[in-house]
Amino acid sequence: MNEVFEELRIALYAVWHRRWLALAVAWVVCLLGWLVVAMIPNSYESKARIYVEREDVLSQQMKIAGDGKAEIMRVRQTLASSVNLEKVIRSTKLGEEIEDRADMDAAIAELEKDVEVTSEEDNLFELTATVGKGGYSDSENAALSRDVVQKLIDIFREENIAGNRNQIADTMVFLDEQLEERKLELEAAEQRRLAFEAQYPELIGGSTTLSTKIQQARTELRGIEGDLAGAQSALAAVEGQLASTPPTISTGIVTPAQQGGARGALAQAQANLAQLRGRGLKDNHPDVASTLRQIDILRRQAANEAAPSSTVGSQPNPAYSSLLAIRAERQGDVQAMNARKAALQADIASLMGSQATEPEVAAEANRISRDYEVLKTKYDDLLNDREEIRLRGQVDTNRSAFKFNVIDPPVVPRKPAAPNRPLLLFGVLFVGIGAGAAAAYAMSQMRSTFSTTAKLERAMDLPVVGQISMTMKEAGRALKAKRLKQWAGASAALFGVFVILLVIEFVQVSAVA
Repeated sequence: MNEVFEELRIALYAVWHRRWLALAVAWVVCLLGWLVVAMIPNSYESKARIYVEREDVLSQQMKIAGDGKAEIMRVRQTLASSVNLEKVIRSTKLGEEIEDRADMDAAIAELEKDVEVTSEEDNLFELTATVGKGGYSDSENAALSRDVVQKLIDIFREENIAGNRNQIADTMVFLDEQLEERKLELEAAEQRRLAFEAQYPELIGGSTTLSTKIQQARTELRGIEGDLAGAQSALAAVEGQLASTPPTISTGIVTPAQQGGARGALAQAQANLAQLRGRGLKDNHPDVASTLRQIDILRRQAANEAAPSSTVGSQPNPAYSSLLAIRAERQGDVQAMNARKAALQADIASLMGSQATEPEVAAEANRISRDYEVLKTKYDDLLNDREEIRLRGQVDTNRSAFKFNVIDPPVVPRKPAAPNRPLLLFGVLFVGIGAGAAAAYAMSQMRSTFSTTAKLERAMDLPVVGQISMTMKEAGRALKAKRLKQWAGASAALFGVFVILLVIEFVQVSAVA
């Protein structure tokens, strides 16, 4: 440990012994370093915070909102794209010295390094531009950094609105052309379909529709047969009850209206009809239609009965008259169901005959129907797409769903972001002092002198008897003191220059507007 301190003391003595050399080297290094630092242009940084939102109540309600994440990613990728940077260069002072494409490419590459887009959140971005051109003053560089950020924001906002409109317009033109082509094809297919259906009306819709019609007719026929069986059973039950019910009951003198039979039932049915019409029911009402059928049947039955007379005897049995009316209704239902059953059987036979005897025509019907449905579906899809695009264009024009808000607009920076000139000046001073000390120490190592007796003993491996101190006269001591003052003055001048440069730097920084 003592040897380390000894070597350190020797080194300090060597530097102090050659202090003028160390000071001269320090001056040279510091002056050159400070000159280099002074030539480094100040770089000014301007920032802006941007909030991007794709969600919009109107767009969501109309179900035409796009994917917000995709739009936000597009902002991040295209905000500082090469195309936008070129527009920035051409519209600012950066493009004043651009003469050819090579210069432009170099300027774009340099600006790409100086422009940065960082994401603070999913839809919050910070746009930073750093400008430090050697040919411009500090105020010009500061203003230029603000202009670059603002121009990027303006370009992106304009291109977003105009780009969306142009894209929508191009899409509308393409869809209109496709719709016109599909319209002509659909009209031709419709004409073929109408001509075929006029010739083969039973094959409307193709053989698939024909099979569907047969299946539907069979299903309806099965339903009619079931209903018919139920109606016949009900009619048989009514007839059984009618056979066991006397038509009249014994009373005193009766009038013709009170006598039973078909005439009495007819009178009752006519009274029911009048009551129904009095309620405002029309002839197409099911109850009125059923009563009318009942009256027609009773009229035919009453025409075959003998004319009634007002004699002493019996009066019509109300139960019998009611059963007659029910039987007439049941008979009408059975007749209607039989007629419908016969019609369905005829339709099924006709459809099956068409299907079996004309397979080629059925195949042609399938093809025509299929082509028409495909073309109609495509046409409807294109029509819906065009309407959605048109609506999206109106929304983007009148109330754009894409929100691009500048939260913190760019401002002219008042302090340079780089370089840290005070730190560089201090670093140069430190390096200069270190270089001077190193030069003095290196010079001492090249001279074969010994600073201490211990070093002499180690070098010669011989004992040192003693050492002689240097004595100086009064004139020598005065000269030594004078030279020491001169060296201290030169050293103070070096630190003074350093302080002056710091003051100049702070004054220049505060003067930037």
